[in-house]
Amino acid sequence: MQSTSQPNIYNVSKLNNDIKRLLEGNFGRIWLNAEVSNFVAASSGHWYFTLKDARSQIKCAMFKGRNRAVKFRPQNGQQIMVKANVSVYEPRGDYQLLVDVMDMAGDGLLQQQFEQLKCQLASEGLFATEHKKPLPSQVKRIGIITSPTGAAVQDILTVLKRRNPLVEVVIYPAQVQGQYATNELVHALEVANYRQETDLIIIGRGGGSLEDLWCFNNETLARTIFSSQIPVISAVGHEVDITISDFVADYRAPTPSAAAEIAVDSNEELINKFNYLRQRLVHALTKQVHQEKMSLQQLAHRLSAQDPKYKLQQQAQYLDELNTRLISCTQSKLNHYQQRLHLLNQRLTKQSPQLTISRMAERHKQLTNRLTYATKQMLTTKQSKLHSLLRELNTVSPLATLERGYSISYDDNESVITSSKQVKTGMKMVSQLHQGKVTSIVESIE
Repeated sequence: MQSTSQPNIYNVSKLNNDIKRLLEGNFGRIWLNAEVSNFVAASSGHWYFTLKDARSQIKCAMFKGRNRAVKFRPQNGQQIMVKANVSVYEPRGDYQLLVDVMDMAGDGLLQQQFEQLKCQLASEGLFATEHKKPLPSQVKRIGIITSPTGAAVQDILTVLKRRNPLVEVVIYPAQVQGQYATNELVHALEVANYRQETDLIIIGRGGGSLEDLWCFNNETLARTIFSSQIPVISAVGHEVDITISDFVADYRAPTPSAAAEIAVDSNEELINKFNYLRQRLVHALTKQVHQEKMSLQQLAHRLSAQDPKYKLQQQAQYLDELNTRLISCTQSKLNHYQQRLHLLNQRLTKQSPQLTISRMAERHKQLTNRLTYATKQMLTTKQSKLHSLLRELNTVSPLATLERGYSISYDDNESVITSSKQVKTGMKMVSQLHQGKVTSIVESIE
């Protein structure tokens, strides 16, 4: 029966990327001892070479930022020790080493062992600051663990004598180089802790190669220093030399002479320290007295602030402030309303009907005068015209004719009789005279 699931199909880039992550995740950083081959220093500053043994080889790259720390130039055929990460160069699908650290084979192996032990003890907390014991401020007796015939012990004794000759010294002899050096150093440190006769222990020696100082990179010695009940100063080699003892000791001195300088104070330093402490005490007492005075003044001020009389005064002052603010506010409001009233009065005056009435009355008077004058003028004109018309009317008026002796006759229908044809015999007619009327009956017509 065929499976219905889809196959996991890779492309080349994804495959190389997955292989790279797999190699880097499983191997991490490794140490490798091998022979250099095909060494090339590129113009970019990066190194490219091959590491090989009798049966296999692997390509390597060391970038410019890393190879600057290498103190020698690798040569083909040279045996070296490298610390590197396993990786894959994806564009070509080549797996390679990315080198971080490079040493010659002998020193490299010791360096590898040093790094391994350093990491192991650090992970156990032997180098942690919280486990460091403080150095005593007053040292009366110092223990020195070193070779009794070496230059280091003489340097330490010379410095101690110069700085404070009253300090006693106990020397615990031990070899500081060779096959039995580590055991003797451990034994001397155990004896010093067993006797508990010193306030401080200095362990160390003068300078030398990595192999010469190797006894101070021993795990047993490191654990013995860590377990010491007496504070330990490690003074191994020169300032550039670093050992496991330096990391685990309570204090690391760059040289044995420096350890003696650190261990004890000189007479002058003791006097200076005494004077400094005296000044600090005086300063502290003065400061304390000043602080107490300030505290007393603050308490007096607080007591005064809590006095009811003071509070009443404050309340009275506050009341006066409120009263002043009230008067000021009231006056301000009053002024505001007075100004507003004045503006309203002005507006009311402008809008008052009295002014309009006065203006209208004046206009009425003017119009009345004009009307009276116009009426008189018109009456005069009309009277003149009437007199003229009356004169003209009088000229053509039948009354004037009647006044000269004529009359006007009317029939019963009050129609003017202008012809004899309108009259019949026996008909009554009325004649209008200049003064009065006459009624007559027609007797004959001509």
